Amino acid sequence: MKEMSKKQMADAASRHRNGDGNPLGANSEIARKLKQYYDELVSDHVPDRFAQLLSQLEKTEPAQKKD
Repeated sequence: MKEMSKKQMADAASRHRNGDGNPLGANSEIARKLKQYYDELVSDHVPDRFAQLLSQLEKTEPAQKKD
């Protein structure tokens, strides 16, 4: 999962200190559900054949960039 940058963490801390701890307001429930859905997708098992194809692609890309 992508980690927050230092600026994002500082902005979040600033909002919290200013009493604006929920920057999404009414959309916070939607955001929570979207994050939950994303986390589930990221943790899903990748089929072996697909993983092999991705590996092959990663091996060929550096060779193409050298040309």
